[in-house]
Amino acid sequence: MMLIPRIIFQTVVLALQQIFANIVRSILTTLGIVIGVASVITVVAATDGLQKFVLKEFATIGASKVWVFPRMPPGQRDRYSWRQLRITVPEAEGMLDRCPSLIRLTPIVEMSTSVSHGDVTKSVATVQGVNSSWHLIEDRDILQGRPFNSIDDEQRLQVCLVNDKAIEELELDANCVGQRIDVGGRSFTIVGVVETKTVSPMFGGTEAVSEVYVPFRTALTLRPEPRMYIIAQTRSPELFEDAREEIRFYLRRSRDLKPDEPDTFGVQAIEAVISQFKRLAAGLGVFLAGIVAISLVVGGIGIMNIMLVSVSERTREIGLRKAVGAQPAVILLQFLVEAVTLCLVGGAIGLALGYMFIGVLKFIPKSPLADAGVPFWAVLLSVGFSAGTGLIFGMFPAIKAARLNPIDALRHE
Repeated sequence: MMLIPRIIFQTVVLALQQIFANIVRSILTTLGIVIGVASVITVVAATDGLQKFVLKEFATIGASKVWVFPRMPPGQRDRYSWRQLRITVPEAEGMLDRCPSLIRLTPIVEMSTSVSHGDVTKSVATVQGVNSSWHLIEDRDILQGRPFNSIDDEQRLQVCLVNDKAIEELELDANCVGQRIDVGGRSFTIVGVVETKTVSPMFGGTEAVSEVYVPFRTALTLRPEPRMYIIAQTRSPELFEDAREEIRFYLRRSRDLKPDEPDTFGVQAIEAVISQFKRLAAGLGVFLAGIVAISLVVGGIGIMNIMLVSVSERTREIGLRKAVGAQPAVILLQFLVEAVTLCLVGGAIGLALGYMFIGVLKFIPKSPLADAGVPFWAVLLSVGFSAGTGLIFGMFPAIKAARLNPIDALRHE
């Protein structure tokens, strides 16, 4: 039983000696394997880094959010009026009780109106009416003062939140809690300063702008027939499909839509886009890895050619070994191990180059591949493919060597 490991060890040592004895030929022979492995490692790591980058950008919006908004059915613009499409207050108030996959929601009234403080007036500013759940859904910290509470909404108090950009543009005091600003001609007391949270430019985000928030029911007094939508949060990102079906059932029933009538609303979530992106990234990674793996096949052909040359050069050696009693299986094993060793050496060099390329890409300023990493399965795949290439393409030369007639081999010039 100890004979086979000893033969393999001796053969590996012999193969390494052959590699270093013909170093230039060995490098040229393994070049396809080196390029193939380095390419696989680089492509897989780059795809992984790009996926992490995009998912991090998605995180600026929130994976558990669900948007519910009025939407005109395609091709039916003349059939529905705005009043039939709009999200109503009763629909928003009843949604949470009838959609168990949702943990919280806030209806949002968005309007453009004038905001002023003293002699400073911002003629067109975006003002949003939200309820107290907005803070948890948006994950926006309060830097000064307090958040909205249920009393603000129930009693329609004229209070507001502003962000630091609004403080700057309206020339408010740094500690502005308690100061008053005019919103749409009404006086509002600032009760808190909310952090400015920018959205990635990938999703339409721009530089920070002035933000003013008022209680939802207070906003309804500013706009009796507001255009509104809903932002909800699911209990976990994976529950989006359940939440969407619950919302569809609830809104279709509340709007008395018949089975053959289309939805007059839209339901969308970041989690659905994330899932699609992950599937796309996985498919793209496999496709690109398959493309660069072609170089491994080309490298394997080079291995087979050089092993055939090696068999031809060492014909007399093979004949001598057979003459003194070496079995064909031992000769076969010798050349197979040499081919696999050659491929593994090339694979090791390719791994080193792949890691080096990724290291360079990660240190490029503002690189989207800053979080790129080489998955362990990619290393195993590269090493396994290298060994498999040597095994497959080394088989024919090894069989040829094992089948040589010792007498003819000894006569070989």
